Amino acid sequence: MKRTAFTEIANLLSLSSSSQQFPSPKMEDSAAGNPKKSGPRQCCICNQKRAALKRPKTLEQICRECFYEVFEEEIHQVIVENQLFKPGERIAIGASGGKDSTVLAYVLSELNKRHNYGLDLFLLSVDEGITGYRDDSLETVKRNETQYGLPLKIVSYKDLYGWTMDEIVKMIGLKNNCTFCGVFRRQALDRGAALLKVDKLATGHNADDIAETVLLNILRGDIARLSRCTSIVTGEDGPIPRCKPFKYTYEKEIVMYAYFKRLDYFSTECIYSPNAYRGFAREFIKDLERIRPRAILDIIKSGENFRISTSTKMPQQGTCERCGYISSQKWCKACVLLEGLNRGLPKLGIGRNRGVHNNQKDINPSNGTKSIESKQCGTLDF
Repeated sequence: MKRTAFTEIANLLSLSSSSQQFPSPKMEDSAAGNPKKSGPRQCCICNQKRAALKRPKTLEQICRECFYEVFEEEIHQVIVENQLFKPGERIAIGASGGKDSTVLAYVLSELNKRHNYGLDLFLLSVDEGITGYRDDSLETVKRNETQYGLPLKIVSYKDLYGWTMDEIVKMIGLKNNCTFCGVFRRQALDRGAALLKVDKLATGHNADDIAETVLLNILRGDIARLSRCTSIVTGEDGPIPRCKPFKYTYEKEIVMYAYFKRLDYFSTECIYSPNAYRGFAREFIKDLERIRPRAILDIIKSGENFRISTSTKMPQQGTCERCGYISSQKWCKACVLLEGLNRGLPKLGIGRNRGVHNNQKDINPSNGTKSIESKQCGTLDF
């Protein structure tokens, strides 16, 4: 069942009638009989208008207009201070139709015009082939294309790999399906970006996402990913660099911005992700935030300051012998997973099982120096 924007905000913010973060005439009338009702608070920034919300990040009580201004200005400062973009660059925005990517597309489009970034912006979506979820969210992205005037490119798992997530789940079940989807989506975005011939890919990863990733990498003992997961720009040694303009932006504030701006976004969770391992880290982060809102930024700061011992052996970056994608192994993870699917052994590439590499003698891998968009992955030859 789809959740309304207000329901999502209520779930995120744990609103109560006493908080009055989203005041309405009905709420005010219902409280009129209470003689102890306090008067409306003024915005702590402009001191002129009535406060409409309490910022999750700072706990400041501010009006909507000041919230829009500080929200957009903070993102602008992150872009400028980290030199995320250069004039004339072609930038693809990873667009799922959800709140993060929708707000990112809207804000980047506004800032690009307001501050003369000089960017050519595009929307890039991935169709994983999840009936009842992705097909609906892509309709939202198509409306965003018209609303924001940004060209849209859609790439699909079926075209890229010969499989949809619906088909994969039927074979693998719900336990490890997120592994397949995450690996395939990352490569699909890179291939779509290559087809658009963009200089960089901007994603809607927010502060909550990054804090979750820091914790996950610690829990998994994944030193390689831990050393780079807080970087605001990644993949500079790969085909298409990626950047995260929302690195320090709280998820709650993104939802509030989308709600107050009445942006058109899709809020239903993926039907295959209820048991995802990341979900447990997400709940832990939310619990910490309720106790201490600053905890999210502190976790990110800790991740930024981690130092990897010089004696730790790190994986060497190379290219996949089969498709040419970046990989620290002979075959990239996508090709390993695809090989298992195509051979009827879907668990072959899960976890520490790398048995597929032992049987590569039977397969003639692609060689050469073709660019990523022209190399074969699975069944598709670009």
